[in-house]
Amino acid sequence: MAHPSQLGFQDAASPVMEELLHFHDHALMIVFLISTLVLYIIVAMVTTKLTNKFILDSQEIEIIWTLLPAIILILIALPSLRILYLMDEINDPHLTIKAMGHQWYWSYEYTDYEDLGFDSYMVPTQDLAPGQFRLLETDHRMVIPVESPIRVLVSAEDVLHSWAVPSLGIKMDAVPGRLNQTAFIVSRPGVFYGQCSEICGANHSFMPIVVEAVPLEHFENWSSLMLEDA
Repeated sequence: MAHPSQLGFQDAASPVMEELLHFHDHALMIVFLISTLVLYIIVAMVTTKLTNKFILDSQEIEIIWTLLPAIILILIALPSLRILYLMDEINDPHLTIKAMGHQWYWSYEYTDYEDLGFDSYMVPTQDLAPGQFRLLETDHRMVIPVESPIRVLVSAEDVLHSWAVPSLGIKMDAVPGRLNQTAFIVSRPGVFYGQCSEICGANHSFMPIVVEAVPLEHFENWSSLMLEDA
């Protein structure tokens, strides 16, 4: 998760988030080079008193500064479109979970099981255990197996919400009366935190999302215990 004074993104926990981080570095380097060139030209024009009459009217320079931005935009657009298509791709998910947004909590239904579902509320500050994070911990985590394609169906029962987990590269709007879907693969075990990313009312900032990725064997044990308790 993020820590105080952190400047960059959270560590990637899914292949899509790794691609997003690489694209961010790629675009940032292009912006840095453009900014450096523009700054150099401004300083050179301000500090020099010399004038080159052949540069004042030059077809070659006009061609260059017309083609160069077009090439730069292509270098940014192509990897961006590739990632957009990767994020929309859903290939034979091993598990489907329906996440419903409420005011102000999330409920999860494991649609591959008959009666596996629960509500996920934020843990109040006075009930936090040592090591748990304030405003981020929930009483029931969304448990999933690692290295398995997971499909999440996202909707809402009242107002607009948004199901977002930054380290997984996931952000999907929850719209009443509409069922949106997204997919991801968690590449390593861990606990990943997110929050509702849509201003949905007074307690908008108290709708945390906790995704716990565990090995498949542990997930099967957890699902069996949840079904026994149901």
